[in-house]
Amino acid sequence: MIRSEIIKSIVPVIRDHLVVCNIGLPSQELFMHEDKPSNFYMLGTMGLSSSIGLGLALAQQAKVIAIDGDGSVLTNLGTLPTIANNVADNFILLIVDNGSYGSTGDQPTYAGKKTSLAAVAKACGCENVVECQAEETADVLREAIASDRMTIIVSKCESGNVPVSVIDLDPAVIRHRFMQEVATRNA
Repeated sequence: MIRSEIIKSIVPVIRDHLVVCNIGLPSQELFMHEDKPSNFYMLGTMGLSSSIGLGLALAQQAKVIAIDGDGSVLTNLGTLPTIANNVADNFILLIVDNGSYGSTGDQPTYAGKKTSLAAVAKACGCENVVECQAEETADVLREAIASDRMTIIVSKCESGNVPVSVIDLDPAVIRHRFMQEVATRNA
């Protein structure tokens, strides 16, 4: 499985939750598979999906799922100790680890070599870390949501992309409709 297939497989699982999605192709793939106001598409901030997701989870009660990539997490490794030291049991970080910078041409990342992001998360103090194969992602994510426990999931998959269109929503519209969705879930 490649990242787009993982995202398609988790759409029914994340449908009822707030989702912060990584820049580039992951956001475009989520938009393609199911656009919803509860999806916040990152359009220009590599490495910050996990940080924004954690901040959102700490600020309110609704469940928040951040979808990030191995390349983005590697550009912001400070997010893992921050997550470990600011536990939010309504937060799940899904790292789709394809061992490459998928949005920029599939250049290899260190996660595709010797670096294990699951081991890094555990070393940072994250207590509930699960590494799974791509095919298991939807079930592992479903279990994490049901557990009501902060969880870091590292989903190992193949590198590769599918053709996608750009997100045809203005960034201000994405922000506005997402903020309205957050407000309704916390009313």
